[in-house]
Amino acid sequence: MKQLKTILSFLAFAIFFISCGSYPTKNNATVKEDPVVISNETLGYEVIIIDIGFTSYLNTVAKPKNYHSDSYLKNKNRQYVAVWNSRVRNPQRYNSNIYENIVDYENNINYGLEVNYKLYWYFKFAEQKYKMKLSY
Repeated sequence: MKQLKTILSFLAFAIFFISCGSYPTKNNATVKEDPVVISNETLGYEVIIIDIGFTSYLNTVAKPKNYHSDSYLKNKNRQYVAVWNSRVRNPQRYNSNIYENIVDYENNINYGLEVNYKLYWYFKFAEQKYKMKLSY
């Protein structure tokens, strides 16, 4: 149930970013993208990222899924989540329109390569798109 709250918070975060703009296209038409689904049936949750540009980013910029090990991705996600959550808790200092929701990423849960891969690349995408740095 806790993972479901996390997923819903992350989904709300992703939905917010839809209204923040999109990557320009060659003819300035809006590109329709399929959402990116992050799920783990064993843990019983699903996250749908509908942030415009992420599908394209994942398909063109992100390294292949097995480029980084699951442990590397998990460690990076822990760092990114810590910074993200710190900023959510400091709305006077950081833009609360960007850092809106806590990401409930638990260190003792094995989310698996698929989840860690997509979450890692979403943070990388957000850094680029919103001109932020999520590492210390």
